[in-house]
Amino acid sequence: MKLQSLVDQATQYSDMTVAVAAAEDEEVIEAVTMALDHQFGKFVLYGDRERISQLLKQKNKDYEKEGKIQIVHAHSVAQAAELAVKSVRLNEANVLMKGNIPTATILKAVLNKEYGLRTGSVLSHVAVFEVPHYDRYIIVTDAAMNIAPDLEQKAQIIANAVSVAKSIGIEKPKVAPLAAVEVVNPAMSATIDAAALSMMNDRGQIKGCIVDGPLALDNAVSPAAAEHKGIVSEVAGNADILLVPDIEAGNILYKSLVYFANAKVGAVIAGAKAPIVLTSRADSAESKLYSLALAVCSASK
Repeated sequence: MKLQSLVDQATQYSDMTVAVAAAEDEEVIEAVTMALDHQFGKFVLYGDRERISQLLKQKNKDYEKEGKIQIVHAHSVAQAAELAVKSVRLNEANVLMKGNIPTATILKAVLNKEYGLRTGSVLSHVAVFEVPHYDRYIIVTDAAMNIAPDLEQKAQIIANAVSVAKSIGIEKPKVAPLAAVEVVNPAMSATIDAAALSMMNDRGQIKGCIVDGPLALDNAVSPAAAEHKGIVSEVAGNADILLVPDIEAGNILYKSLVYFANAKVGAVIAGAKAPIVLTSRADSAESKLYSLALAVCSASK
């Protein structure tokens, strides 16, 4: 599967609005104009009006005149975050995007009890990868938000990833809780959690997917490896979602796919009232476009 198909899918939702907190950044404006070039919906840019206008002029685009971009002035990045989050809370926007602002600042606004976007669920990072020579998307969660999730948090992280998977056409995702081995070892907590999550799925406590684990990475994604180990499972060798045991494992897997496998990726924060795009300066413009497309597709559901 190609992430370009998410871009094509996102163009169907022309009524979607993305609120960008602290948009006065060249790379952010690049991502916004790329999205509009691909016929995404509309953007409301919160931040320094003069600086944002200058950056847009450099692109030689008339999107503001066309009504596809609105600029709302903010005196600080904190105010920009507050205004952007409130616009989503009030259903004036469907997606929240981080601009040139510290992650901690925008998350503080997201988690604000009065106007934030908490739903009672865990917020988690969901990354959708297009891996060369692989026949489907690989979804990795959680590589950025939850440091050492407990069993209940892992169940919610699965639910968030399943919601994103369904929004991009994976009707009943197969979930592999990863560990170093594929058998339960009392000395390895990841294997115990994986077995518990599988049982919770069997008993209807985790819905809309098939969970089976523990599975090591090889027998989660390779049918040959699963067959060699004698593992008979709907998930083994065919996993759509890889649930990592902690943030270190997720971070390493995420970056390994990008830097060693040349995988393409789009990612969102799920579990809030609306999808959140937390772009990084290290992300390519292409990756930011894919993340926006993923967020728009997710918001549409």
